[in-house]
Amino acid sequence: MDLIYRRLTEEEISPVLFSHFRRFQKVEKCWRKIEGVWVLKDISFVDDWDEADHRRVCGQLRKVLAEGGAVWGAFSDGSLKGFSSVEARLIGSRKQYAVLAELHVSEDMRRRGLGRKLFMLAAESAWNFGAEKLYISAMSAEESQAFYRDMGCVEALEYDPYHVEREPCDVQMEYHKPVCD
Repeated sequence: MDLIYRRLTEEEISPVLFSHFRRFQKVEKCWRKIEGVWVLKDISFVDDWDEADHRRVCGQLRKVLAEGGAVWGAFSDGSLKGFSSVEARLIGSRKQYAVLAELHVSEDMRRRGLGRKLFMLAAESAWNFGAEKLYISAMSAEESQAFYRDMGCVEALEYDPYHVEREPCDVQMEYHKPVCD
């Protein structure tokens, strides 16, 4: 399986791009912060995208690009199998964060390293935008949190009010730019 990773352009982002992409995720457990302590709770749901979701995501990705951000795609046999996006606008009290706006891997391609590669491509873009850290409003599902923790993400020192209000059940996380010796 040959994978091609590349930046996407605004012109190619359309619902057709997602014709072979399956967001499906069956969630059984989610993390919740209760009285200041993170607890894994039995919370079950299915997260899947339909055409309306594809149109919504296309709009979000186009907005990221229009505002100077970066969108990365992973392709197998010409089909989109994963993508990440990072905003160019910096947030935080010291403008230390670039927002990882999207990171998704198609169900049929998970656990093959696509997410890691797309995460690192987004992080490299963030460093190029002048960020010290990535800000991630991450899905609280057990598997999603395991991925971000494995990548080295930790709970954010500063919570961004916009992201907390928009997704109150998400875990607010950050990823530090590696320090070179």
